[in-house]
Amino acid sequence: MTYAGLASSPYADRAANIYPKGAGALFAFAVKGGYDACIKLVDSVEIFSHVANLGDTRSLIIHSASTTHRQLTPAQQDAAGAGANMVRLSIGIEDADDLIRDLDQGLTKATS
Repeated sequence: MTYAGLASSPYADRAANIYPKGAGALFAFAVKGGYDACIKLVDSVEIFSHVANLGDTRSLIIHSASTTHRQLTPAQQDAAGAGANMVRLSIGIEDADDLIRDLDQGLTKATS
């Protein structure tokens, strides 16, 4: 998982200085099953919108390797944090429990 608010992030100190109330609602994570599982996840969620922009009042999801970064080589995608197994999320104002349930069902479908 990539999130500036985690102590393990190389940006944690910077984020703490710039955003003392929290690093925000953007993060990325790897999905077991790689490219195909990521596509299934994006197609399976019901609350998250599949769009290329991040940072909205709606919760958003994107698989950059198949969309915004598809023209790059796999090595370039990995260097950009947009590898074949990575999904990016932007958390909006929907109910947190609803978002968790949606991601859970989407991940279950994507990795089974």
